[in-house]
Amino acid sequence: MQTLALGLLWITALVAAQGQQTFIGTVTDTECANANHSQMQMGSTDAECTTACIFAHGAMYVLHDGNEVYRLSDQQAPEEFAGRKVRVTGRLDAETKTIKMDSIAEAE
Repeated sequence: MQTLALGLLWITALVAAQGQQTFIGTVTDTECANANHSQMQMGSTDAECTTACIFAHGAMYVLHDGNEVYRLSDQQAPEEFAGRKVRVTGRLDAETKTIKMDSIAEAE
């Protein structure tokens, strides 16, 4: 019985890990989705512009990896990383281009 329980736990962990990916990119906003804040001029830094677009324009945090822009399911955790390069772990919904975030950390 104990072996069966351990086997089920292992299978559950394996299934949960499937589909999980790591994305590296810049936390920006839907107003400046390509992370080019030069035309918005909503602050002197990318971080200030991103934060201003979120609060002043109702924009959402997104991740720009240099090619693609992904919406982030969690709109609170990215706040401290605005304008910075991060590593996001999660599952991508390809249809909506949304990353269901499991974690976010500054990229090295």
